[in-house]
Amino acid sequence: MNSLTTRRDFLRLAGLGGGVVFASALQGGALRGSIFDDFHFVQLSDTHWGYEGPANADPRGTLPKAVEAVNDLDESPDFVVFTGDLTHTVDDPVKRRDRMKQFRDVVGKLRAKSVHFMPGEHDASLDRGEAFQELFGATHGTFDHKGVHFVVLDNVSDPSARVGETQIAWLKSDLAGRSATAPIVVLTHRPLFDLAPEWDWSTRDGSDVLAVLSPFRNVTVFYGHIHQEHHMMTGQIAHHSARSLMFALPAPHSASKRAPILWNPGAPYAGLGFREVEAYPSAATYRLDEMPVTAAAARARAALEEMVG
Repeated sequence: MNSLTTRRDFLRLAGLGGGVVFASALQGGALRGSIFDDFHFVQLSDTHWGYEGPANADPRGTLPKAVEAVNDLDESPDFVVFTGDLTHTVDDPVKRRDRMKQFRDVVGKLRAKSVHFMPGEHDASLDRGEAFQELFGATHGTFDHKGVHFVVLDNVSDPSARVGETQIAWLKSDLAGRSATAPIVVLTHRPLFDLAPEWDWSTRDGSDVLAVLSPFRNVTVFYGHIHQEHHMMTGQIAHHSARSLMFALPAPHSASKRAPILWNPGAPYAGLGFREVEAYPSAATYRLDEMPVTAAAARARAALEEMVG
């Protein structure tokens, strides 16, 4: 059944459930006559397993609670993606691998058909992704799902925050011959545009990546790194960042420095969460629904939706 026909979808499209629908392009969005099926996935980001500090009073409990919340969703996602910074940086390579193994054990409880991982700079910049590749596989690649082509880009393994000429050439080759209206989703960690370069919120050769993507009219980028929801258009390319599951960061240019927002005991997990994405490939649109950390909070919101209905 087309997911637009469900009552939950109607509420979210009406603005009652927190969801927002984004077109993936400003022009030529619809793929009329396509047989692409709608689907649903979950994005989690910046879990920073191993972090200890005043920005989270529950550092070893937040991720397990989020896993429980994902498992408690009323619709099981087709897949789950983690857009980087799985672990908090540590110099000791043994501890780095231990943290990755602990993270893997926690998220191994996700009841999802498949889970896709990509590194953040906390995971990969100190060893150019060596430990990550040992435990999770390649740092970049592609996969296809129900008519949408997903591209995973690595803009963190190079400590200079570059994608690099080799990977950009690979991207050109991967996209060669695809229709200009093909639905393409790019998953990466850092923003590909200059959001706040002074805070390391950019990719130094991101403009070269966007130049490769620019001929395609239905490109959407999902990323992490900035620990908050943010939406941006560069030409006809849509960019959506996700909240963190460990600590929030200030809005771009809103503070003198980039520092974690302190934990609020009166509002635990404030500013943290994950994202549900409902994909409608035939219309080239994505509905984004920002979800709280805990399953109880998600159920409370669902109950409120029922009351509204």
